Amino acid sequence: MAASSLPFELHHDFAHRLPSMVSAARGEEQPAARLIVLNEDLATQLGLDPEWLRTNQGLEFLLGRGPETPHAMAYAGFQFGQYNPSMGDGRALLLGEVTGPTTPQNPAGLWDLHAKGTGLTPYSRYGSDGRGTLRSMLREYLFSEAMHALGVPTTRSLAVIATGRPLQRQVVEEAGVLVRVASSHIRVGSFHFAAQSEQPGLLKQLAEYTTERHYPGADHRALFTRVMEAQAATVANWMQLGFIHGVMNTDNTTLSGETIDYGPCAFMEDYDLDTCFSSIDTQGRYRFGHQPDIVGWNLARLAESLLPLFDDSPNTALTWAQDAINSFGERYERARMDEAHRRLQLPEEFFEEYTGALKHSRPDLTQANRALVAAASGDRAAAYELFGDERFVDEYCASPLDVDVLTASTPRVVPRPRLVEAALADVTEFSRFLQAATHPFDAAAEYEQPGGTEGYLTFCGT
Repeated sequence: MAASSLPFELHHDFAHRLPSMVSAARGEEQPAARLIVLNEDLATQLGLDPEWLRTNQGLEFLLGRGPETPHAMAYAGFQFGQYNPSMGDGRALLLGEVTGPTTPQNPAGLWDLHAKGTGLTPYSRYGSDGRGTLRSMLREYLFSEAMHALGVPTTRSLAVIATGRPLQRQVVEEAGVLVRVASSHIRVGSFHFAAQSEQPGLLKQLAEYTTERHYPGADHRALFTRVMEAQAATVANWMQLGFIHGVMNTDNTTLSGETIDYGPCAFMEDYDLDTCFSSIDTQGRYRFGHQPDIVGWNLARLAESLLPLFDDSPNTALTWAQDAINSFGERYERARMDEAHRRLQLPEEFFEEYTGALKHSRPDLTQANRALVAAASGDRAAAYELFGDERFVDEYCASPLDVDVLTASTPRVVPRPRLVEAALADVTEFSRFLQAATHPFDAAAEYEQPGGTEGYLTFCGT
């Protein structure tokens, strides 16, 4: 099959520009590949023909076995606070990039196609099989598309493919492959890798490439501050919606600000800053309320990697970096209040009352936020009950509010744990819930009720 048989133009921009940060690899042959879900709207936006993607040639391409060679990407990372200098895509392949629409995260309009679960690569760790469960891939598809619909910066999902291969995890399950889309897969861990390498100029090359793709015109210092602002805004989104990432390692922190890697993630119900559902986070490092501190810590590690680019003088570079890092708390607080205003039109002076009432009453967060929409429409009973603070609710309702905007920005439906598990257990229910989760501002009574989080744990599926 000749390269020209691809019915679209596939770029290998990252691999060509930064060849020492990739290794050529191909997906393993799959015994009985079949397409489970295809995001036709996203495919069309990217100039990909959904019908071709459904063909055998299309599936082979998505599985990393097409006519053009994919690449596994190299990176390092701090995992649960411990540095691992040798990581990389141990079960994933960058198929290439396609040209598509521009967005704030992607002003260049160059989109990565990245297949996950395709088998061993040169970066696979000892004992790895390079695969993942079909359930975990469907889970990431569901969460990423729900997050996109909620207006959170995120990677997207193009397709999930079942492989027909049995896989031993907690139980024997079928293996699957996810094809995701991102404005890039450049991570904080990518900069760790470049900084520790003995390749002259690699760190600067990576920084300049990242700037071109995400922050055109920024110098090295501005690159860092723009990444801080992007990550502050993303985590503020998480906190407003009750999303818990679960594994905020530096290799899962993007330079674009997009949410990446939906492993042991979940949406919180009862408001509690100590909520943690991840089976592997035994110390609660990545619990809900600690997420802003963790992203600040991750950004400090990024600054350490970037130090040589901040100034020729090590002392000057360190002083500037420390000042920049010290500003993150203020940047995050501003982003958090801006997000509460964007979603709820919450005046800044009421922010502490709002979060204080949530901490005290510990209501279901999604229902509490929707109760404020109802209160703004004239029915304050639910808000009084859920917030336990009538004065706050009355003051909020007395502020200038646009009910139509509130209704369109405050979700009714989020991927609640019990709903996610039910969707992953039945293909028909998966389709039904995906429809509701990707239209989160529409009424869907059967998916709006809380419950089922007691004792709930999430797993990576790797």
